[in-house]
Amino acid sequence: MRLAVLQFTHETVTFLPNDTTRDDFIYPGSPAGGPDLLATDPKGYMGGFVQVAREHPGVALTGITSPLWPRTGTASGWITQDAYAHFLGLMVSELRALGPFDGVYMALHGAMAVRGVPRPEADIARQVRAAVGRHAVIAATFDLHGNEDGAFLEHADMAFAVKYFPHYDGHLQGQRAARMLIRAARGDYRPVHRTLKVPILSPTVVQWTGASPWSDLVQRALVWEAREPDVFVNVFFGFPWGDAPDGGMTVQAMTDADPDLAARVAEDVAAFAWRNRSALLAAAEIHSIADGVRLARGAVARGAAPVVLADHSDRSGRATWLLRQILAQGLARCLVATVASPEAIAAVIASGAGPGDVFDAPVGGGADPSAGEPVRVIGTILHVAAAPAPGVAGSGGGGGHWICVGLGAGNVLVLSPQLAQIVEPDALWDLGLDAADFDVVAIKSRVHFRRGFDDSGYARTILLVEPPEPFLGTVRLDRLPYAHMRASDFFPYSLPPGPGKPEG
Repeated sequence: MRLAVLQFTHETVTFLPNDTTRDDFIYPGSPAGGPDLLATDPKGYMGGFVQVAREHPGVALTGITSPLWPRTGTASGWITQDAYAHFLGLMVSELRALGPFDGVYMALHGAMAVRGVPRPEADIARQVRAAVGRHAVIAATFDLHGNEDGAFLEHADMAFAVKYFPHYDGHLQGQRAARMLIRAARGDYRPVHRTLKVPILSPTVVQWTGASPWSDLVQRALVWEAREPDVFVNVFFGFPWGDAPDGGMTVQAMTDADPDLAARVAEDVAAFAWRNRSALLAAAEIHSIADGVRLARGAVARGAAPVVLADHSDRSGRATWLLRQILAQGLARCLVATVASPEAIAAVIASGAGPGDVFDAPVGGGADPSAGEPVRVIGTILHVAAAPAPGVAGSGGGGGHWICVGLGAGNVLVLSPQLAQIVEPDALWDLGLDAADFDVVAIKSRVHFRRGFDDSGYARTILLVEPPEPFLGTVRLDRLPYAHMRASDFFPYSLPPGPGKPEG
């Protein structure tokens, strides 16, 4: 059995002004093909797929040359038509040249947005199907933040999305994709599916699956998978920062040649989500940045430190609102990680400055109105380090340097080349910082940080904050300038009908 393996992933923030270009996908290690592609992401989707596929005798894997995450990470906007057509064209040509294949595995995301291509993942499946023919089985893995409808499964056979946010189960879903693709290719599984759109539009910061009601929604899907053999359920929470015609929540159910069961499962999970729509949207308390800093001061005073201040709204990484308030309110022993400042970093590296030298430069700001204005920072360079690889999400493959600047009063500012969601505290201590020196850690993250700061027991107090203005990243999604969808078609901005008839 010959299986082709490819990847094309991006979580596109369409409201950012910087398009994602062909060059953004090209850096050392990307594109990757052959064994190099198969070795990427060993703890994630690709690693799970390759592990299980290699456990089956007689299965050969061919890594199709694929772009990895762009160097801009999640801090970039629309993918250009040139970039999309270039890389997809190369992959399709390679599939045709190296075929025939019995199956294709695709590591996708679900929230890719391409100028002029309304449903990129469905279009990828369509072009791959044309290249490999109807006989080949096509399976894919997805992030649960996909904007999906029934279009993808019109061309592909199977989809497996992670169920947890933070995404703990990427490796598991990759394993499932391998196992079921091989079964289907051998005729042991005949996938049929039903897709339902649920008109709920939710900001990602409320979607933490570590607590009710989002954990209850995940459990509903897991119970169906447990009680009925060979049933698989995807719940796409949606990605509101992507202006997509298939935005909002989606439920998919897949069975072995049992369309009635697929419909029953999808309808049950979709109805459960709709019944709990108000609780889902109220799952997180959001503070203004000024109030959040004030509450952090109070938490430290009463002994409830360490405190995590999480600015969930910063999509460019350059926002300075939280830094300004920390300085204005005189918060002490605070680690601010990070403010994206590639220009300031480049200037330090070019000057040859290092630990002990004075730092005096504007940082952050200026990317778009949501980033605010640059802040002039005067301090002392503490560390200059290569970008940490583990424990950071959203940074892409750009590499570069991170700089730690001491600001006085025990405060430290970490500058990064681009948006960085700090997932694990160790990513900060690896920069030469000491956890014992800080009462407050101020980060740019929505939910991913809970992996290392909450689930681990590190933080005693967690405060989610955003600027008072409804900027990009706000929970007030009806203030975003959607062009390909309308917030008024979704709860809570209106009360549209509940889940409709199944698609696909």
